[in-house]
Amino acid sequence: MTTPAAPPPSGQVGRRSVQGSARSSAPVAEVWPLIGEARRWKEWSFLTRSELVRPGHREPDGVGAIRRFTRFGIGSQEEVLAWDPPHHLAYTILKGYPVRNYRADVTLTPDGAGTLISWVATFDDKIPGAGPLMAAVTSRMIKGFASDVAAYAERHRSG
Repeated sequence: MTTPAAPPPSGQVGRRSVQGSARSSAPVAEVWPLIGEARRWKEWSFLTRSELVRPGHREPDGVGAIRRFTRFGIGSQEEVLAWDPPHHLAYTILKGYPVRNYRADVTLTPDGAGTLISWVATFDDKIPGAGPLMAAVTSRMIKGFASDVAAYAERHRSG
C-alpha cells in the first residue's frame, strides 16, 4: 500500500514521505540480489540501463557505490548509504530527480517462506508548488518497484 504524506501548509516547501510494499513468494535470499545489485534492476524494472558508476568502499554495490539508472537515457544517479545484505538497502539521489534530500530505505523481511518488500522514501520539495505532484509520482514509482521486483522474483524462483 502506498500512502503519500500530508502536504505542508499551502504555499510552503516541505518534507514528504511516501511508502510502498509488496509480498513475494520468493525467499529473501532470492529477492535481495535483485534489489542489492545495481546491474540487476534492468531485469525487473522499467529501466533500460542500470549500472555501477563507482564501486562501494568494501563491496561493489555496497556503501559509497554510485549507481546510474536510466530509461532511454533519462534517469538518476544515486549513492548507496546503507547496504546490509540480505535485508536493507538505503540510497540517496545525487542528480536527475527534481527533489532535495531524497533518501529511500528498502527493507526485505521474511514472511513465511516468502518476502515482504517495504520501500520508504523521504524528500524535501525543490520547486515550490510541485511537492504534491512529486509525492504522487514518487509514490507510484516506489509502489511499482516493490510490486515489479516481487513479481519478477516469483516468476524466476530457483528450486
